[in-house]
Amino acid sequence: MSNRMRAILMGTFAITVGALVNFAGDKLLGMRLELFWGVGTFSIIWAIDLFIVPFIAGLSVSMVYGLGGKLLCYFSPIIVRSISYIQMTYFTDMPEGITVLPFYYWILVLIVAIEAAAFGGVFGEILVKRTYGRRPKHLVYKQPPEGVSPGSES
Repeated sequence: MSNRMRAILMGTFAITVGALVNFAGDKLLGMRLELFWGVGTFSIIWAIDLFIVPFIAGLSVSMVYGLGGKLLCYFSPIIVRSISYIQMTYFTDMPEGITVLPFYYWILVLIVAIEAAAFGGVFGEILVKRTYGRRPKHLVYKQPPEGVSPGSES
């Protein structure tokens, strides 16, 4: 198997893991970000589902994929939130007093969830690499030459 095919398969697996983590977090909390029933919609559980669950999903994508995971972590909240919005809009009967967010408000919720996943992706990449940036760790932190102590000025 070529390196490119391996990277594609690993990326697909990482995005799937992130989507499953996001979906499981939604089910565990029992919250649907796409629904609106008044001011009571915005609770602590709603905020956890909007910020913490995508953060953990982005973290898991980055931990599974490794370096470059911060670029893939955007896709898992897009997949989960889009499927959930389509399901709530077209395939679910709403109880009285509950509506689906209008599309333009839902886009705002989606952007915030994507940004939370991006923070998780960057944090996961920092954990994987143990430093942040594009250069490998061995090029960033060089060992001092023989006979020179690390803190001395020469």
